[in-house]
Amino acid sequence: MTYMPRVAAATEAEWSDLAAELDRWEETGRTARLWWRDDDAVAATPALDRLLGLAHGIPLGLAVIPEPAEPALAERLAGEPLIAVLQHGWRHADHAAAGKKSEYPLERDAGEVAAELAVGQRRLATMFGARALPVLVPPWNRFADRFVPLLAEIGIAAISQQAPRTAAPSGVAAIDVHLDVTAWHTGRGFVGTGAALGRLIVELQARRMTGDGTAIGVLTHHLVMDMATEAFLARLGGAVERHPAARWCAISDLMAAP
Repeated sequence: MTYMPRVAAATEAEWSDLAAELDRWEETGRTARLWWRDDDAVAATPALDRLLGLAHGIPLGLAVIPEPAEPALAERLAGEPLIAVLQHGWRHADHAAAGKKSEYPLERDAGEVAAELAVGQRRLATMFGARALPVLVPPWNRFADRFVPLLAEIGIAAISQQAPRTAAPSGVAAIDVHLDVTAWHTGRGFVGTGAALGRLIVELQARRMTGDGTAIGVLTHHLVMDMATEAFLARLGGAVERHPAARWCAISDLMAAP
């Protein structure tokens, strides 16, 4: 099929390519699973309102920064049953001595990290109740491997970062994202429909060909979301909901999966 080379390049895929790939899933009798994560929530803002409007009817994992999170955010989410709250570190602060930003770089004290995460977990549970899930979303998607064993000890059941990862975490589930629709290095706008669909179809193809049942994670950041991103997400949401071989999953369901 002619769409294969374009998809491999992840730059020129079209909506018809996505439909064709999902049709192939339907032919195999399998259903592709997707999930949606949005990062950096702190307050009830117009940007959050637009996000929740886009996600209406779709489960969403909202990564909330515990330390600065405002009570008004909990009030805003009270009527949103499909929104789960995930722990986005503690205060989204960079502690890296050098190199790429990280709240949990290798050089931090393990006891300090464990205590900080535990406090953040308790604060989210107090603010959001049962919708606060024991899932860590490390800021900048970075978390030193040596701290992973601490997570289960403080009650964190899963970690969500950016795929691909170098190794599977030990003792907790990995529920990662695969498609970040934000062009961070070129103005923080939308990466473009061709690139976004290309990346998504690459992930779909890999799972169809190997039998991998991992859900594909879509990552957004509502505070920098532009109109082009919103238009893409609205169309993607509809495409997945309408196709019999695709569905949106709640992260709670992914945590329960074997």
